[in-house]
Amino acid sequence: MKTIGIMTTGGDCSGLNTAIQRIVRGATLRGWRTLGILDGTDGLCVTPPAVIELNDLMLPIENARLAGSFLHNGRAHALNFETAAETGRIAAFNRQLHKSLRSLNLDALVLIGGNGSLSLAWANREIYRDLQLICIPKTIDMDMPLTERTIGFDTAVQQLTSFCDQLMLTARSHHRWFVVQSMGRDCGQLALHAGIAVGAHAILIPEIKFDINALIDHIKSAQTDYGIIIVSEGISLRGHSGRPADMISRKLTSAGITNRPAFPEHTQRAGDTTATDRILATRFADCALNAIENNETYVMTALMNDTVTTVPLAEFIASGEIVHDPKIPDLMTSNAYVSPDDPLLSVAHDMGIYLGEQK
Repeated sequence: MKTIGIMTTGGDCSGLNTAIQRIVRGATLRGWRTLGILDGTDGLCVTPPAVIELNDLMLPIENARLAGSFLHNGRAHALNFETAAETGRIAAFNRQLHKSLRSLNLDALVLIGGNGSLSLAWANREIYRDLQLICIPKTIDMDMPLTERTIGFDTAVQQLTSFCDQLMLTARSHHRWFVVQSMGRDCGQLALHAGIAVGAHAILIPEIKFDINALIDHIKSAQTDYGIIIVSEGISLRGHSGRPADMISRKLTSAGITNRPAFPEHTQRAGDTTATDRILATRFADCALNAIENNETYVMTALMNDTVTTVPLAEFIASGEIVHDPKIPDLMTSNAYVSPDDPLLSVAHDMGIYLGEQK
């Protein structure tokens, strides 16, 4: 009988519990034992490792729709890759993780994480040398190469869209604009998708430079005196500091445009998982289980042309734009961004949405 482990790492999002529940269900049908590692790598830094045995009763299917992770994603001040690197203990940290995994006698580990987690897994792959490592991509940022969707993205778009829908009503009542700051880090996918969904008048993303005066002129020339402007958290405004929505709001106010900044914050990472994310999580879970059966390792599940398959982690790393991780020295992460030929950019342009100074 195989024993497999499940671990969620990085930021949380909707769809994690769906993936966990589906993995457990599929493993049970195969006659496998499933262990859940608590708090990500934190759970491997204690003796004995913090794990729970998972079965259908631990995570009922009706709870699989809930946001967050049933296994938790880690504690803020616990020893992890970041704090280990800061204190010069990365080698000892890696040895501890390997020792803990060996003590669990796992045949395979399913790691559900974002681009940082997967980049770390590849950079420190010796940790997982005694088992099969299967990774499932999740992030509301959708900044991961080689997959057309990540678990959690669709729900985040819905959450941000719903937030803006409600603001639109009060915006209309008071003849004002709302500058809504989205999550997404250095990737503008979340802002772009939600902006088009809500009918924003402007969408500012890190991938496209913008001119604040052109934005002001665009808003002043609009055939309305209210609406939504979505700015991704990764944008910058030369000569100004602070939260992007605040910076843009102050500029609009100076130009005589009545507005308020608004911050949906972590509500974008919450909310009942949408059907689209539940289906994707189920497909990824099934693919991960099949990969274990096929003796694959160091692979990631991916959605390509509506087909779910596995791709080597080495290809995941090589296919993205490689940048230095701001928190972990010497770590290079593989990233994806809004492409200049993304069809949604043309759609937004045709709908009269200001996107910046596109070439």
